[in-house]
Amino acid sequence: MSYDWKKTILQECRFEYTRSRGAGGQHVNRTDSAAILRFSLYDSYSLSDDQKLLIGTKLQNKLTNEGEILLREESSREREMNRKLVMKRFLELIEKSLHVPKARKKTKPTYSSKQKRLSSKKILSEKKKGRSSNWNE
Repeated sequence: MSYDWKKTILQECRFEYTRSRGAGGQHVNRTDSAAILRFSLYDSYSLSDDQKLLIGTKLQNKLTNEGEILLREESSREREMNRKLVMKRFLELIEKSLHVPKARKKTKPTYSSKQKRLSSKKILSEKKKGRSSNWNE
């Protein structure tokens, strides 16, 4: 994927800021440092229809009813740092969902591997025959 693709998809994102949760004392109660990224998948013009379908199927658990991807970041005390982290996470998520794994080629076992398997079976068989009560026969 090209750099321009990432740039255009990030331009389509909307950001909201809200108060962070958890410990932090007065600072956390007074500043809106948590960043929420909203991306409307089906309204995107930077993705093709095939890409939208692929992302929609792979990320169906992360989509809202309106077809939006919501990501929240609040690990840092700084708003801008949280914004950068959520953008990075978003791009990784999109790239991972657009990845199509290579198809596996079926292979046949080689002649030598067949021979090894059969010889080990024969050895085990002989060992078990030796354990039986009527080994005189």
